[in-house]
Amino acid sequence: MSNISRDEEYMYNWTHSNPQRLTIPAHGSNVVTALLISHGRIISASDDREMHVYSSTTGKLIHKLTGHEGGIWTLAVSPSLPDVLVSGATDSTIRFWDLATGKCTHIFGGHGETVRCLKIVTPSWIDINGEKQKWPKRSLVVTGSRDHTLRVWKLPRGDSTDGTPSELLEPENNPNHIYELKGHTDVVRDLAVYKNLAVSASYDTTVKVWNLMTAECKWTLEGHTRKVYSVAIDQERNQVVSGSMDGTARIWSLETGQTLYTLTGHLYLVNLTAVSASNIVTAASDATVRVWNPSTGALKHRLGAHTGAVTCFQHDERKILTGSDGKLIMWDIKTGKVVKEMIKDITGVWQVAYEGDLCVAAASVEEMTYLEVWNFAEEAESEGEIWK
Repeated sequence: MSNISRDEEYMYNWTHSNPQRLTIPAHGSNVVTALLISHGRIISASDDREMHVYSSTTGKLIHKLTGHEGGIWTLAVSPSLPDVLVSGATDSTIRFWDLATGKCTHIFGGHGETVRCLKIVTPSWIDINGEKQKWPKRSLVVTGSRDHTLRVWKLPRGDSTDGTPSELLEPENNPNHIYELKGHTDVVRDLAVYKNLAVSASYDTTVKVWNLMTAECKWTLEGHTRKVYSVAIDQERNQVVSGSMDGTARIWSLETGQTLYTLTGHLYLVNLTAVSASNIVTAASDATVRVWNPSTGALKHRLGAHTGAVTCFQHDERKILTGSDGKLIMWDIKTGKVVKEMIKDITGVWQVAYEGDLCVAAASVEEMTYLEVWNFAEEAESEGEIWK
């Protein structure tokens, strides 16, 4: 292995090694609704109203975050402040957590129904009247809700809490509330952000593009005939990709607001979309995942090894991991071929996430929920060996 590149070694480890594996019981029999890996932590959220924080090296439970009064649907960790976690739930609130202590620092109210999606906007250089300026001055949080609206907030500073985080701050009394974005006429289901733009997908069949500096709607993207479930921004090509219950995905121009390509082939709801440098990936309830050329809209691969709706996936320029009917499958994104079945013969796979050499899947086995963790940097001494 000494003559191969780091990139080749990384892919070899993922496709050929027998990684160390750890199984963590999590959330009883409840569904894991959100999952992420960040700075040595595995964070899971559930419809049981709890979030669990585990060590990614030992699997030990570090914190159990409680306080939401409804199921938690969305999570994000600040890229610039890795100890800050933001969560949104069916109790209509946004909560901010200190991952170092496990304490809730702020509770924001304002939405009238479930907070379904949220994203963090970090400062970046953008063109303002022909000059490069850094915007925003401090990180923002954008939230989307079943109440048809989006809201924009300043990420609260840790030292700004009044010491009573249990006190709900409504927008009129919240100095961190900036805008309410109105225009959708149904549920805001998904959200993507890039620099000063936010793109929202709604059950009203439209996608909206918002200027976060001015709170203005730049484009309303019309063309889908049924609810829009997923959206992603293609930064390199200045495009948006959306997936709908009408069985199609669409590629839109952020310059003109027009449809560039309609991606057909899925039979039912396109519930997940994602973009990388060379690919668009869509997953649907027709049990397939499809890989598309983002520049032409041409189909590259149809991945069809599942028999039930695809519930989760993550991809990069080398591989795709897909979860569905009791299986977690790894695919070679360049060939469209199955590399390996990482999990099989279980009840279901709810979420999957990977970062570096670490992969985590939230799975259901005989009505109990587990986090399956693989460390591809370490070879197991025997098949199925768990970490000590």
